[in-house]
Amino acid sequence: MKSKSLAQITDFDLKLLRLFKTVNECGSFSAAESLLGMTRSAISLHMGDLEKRLGMRLCQRGRAGFALTDEGREILRHSDSMMAAVEHFRLQVNQMHQQLRGDFNIGIINNLVTQPRMKITHALEALRDIGPDIRLNISMMTAADIERGLMDGRLHVGALPLTSPISGLDYMQLYDERSELYCSDTHPLFVQRQPPSDEELLRYDAIAPAFRMTTEAIAMHQMLNCNATATDREGIAFLILSGRFLGFLPDHYAAQWVEKKVMRAIAPQRLHYTSQIALVTRKTRSQNVILERFMQAIARQSEGEVNANW
Repeated sequence: MKSKSLAQITDFDLKLLRLFKTVNECGSFSAAESLLGMTRSAISLHMGDLEKRLGMRLCQRGRAGFALTDEGREILRHSDSMMAAVEHFRLQVNQMHQQLRGDFNIGIINNLVTQPRMKITHALEALRDIGPDIRLNISMMTAADIERGLMDGRLHVGALPLTSPISGLDYMQLYDERSELYCSDTHPLFVQRQPPSDEELLRYDAIAPAFRMTTEAIAMHQMLNCNATATDREGIAFLILSGRFLGFLPDHYAAQWVEKKVMRAIAPQRLHYTSQIALVTRKTRSQNVILERFMQAIARQSEGEVNANW
């Protein structure tokens, strides 16, 4: 490519550099598709744009596979240094004030607020006490969107079910979440006190989550006649409450309808599974005082639980 100079670094350049870093960490355009939320052709267009803006070839791609050029390795090294310098600048500005300042971006899957072990809520309370000028930004997102947000730097921390860990992220278990099979008060199984057989379960329509599940959860759903889908747990609750579907929900989330006697669990001793809810951060994250204080608040709660069990 023809040599050229880059007069200034724009936000768009930073976005392209983060994309390049993600592709390299994934090892190929195809492997980066789900994490970046775009097609291989779109990734290729962005990479081509970055190479034009820099005036150099960054990687080889084709039948032989993905491989960095010497220039690509140098650009990655310099971009890491630049992004670390930007984060260090933000950190220094924070430390100029007696109280912490700055944005703290959190991605959370929906319906965790009814979880009785409210570690995240208590950690946010502690963070607010030590840094009233911290701007807290919470986004309700899918697990895949949370992982993408962490990898590209838009999020500082996320909370999601642990299914298939990504190598570039750190996962810390918060708690176990039990899910049971539910029907509404207008469903035929609501008044039936005898647990249904496997054959009987297949007579009724059920809901398949349109998101990643653990092996245990998949096995449970394979016992059902799943002919409807929902992208999140609130969607599953809507379909259950229609009276026409069976579906799995976390017990803490379903409790509000169980107490009103408009929903009940079906054979909970047999039809249930457990998921791990994890707090997730990026492995190669730059030092961030706000994030560290938040993680310390979470750790103190975990230590308190251990001490309480002795």
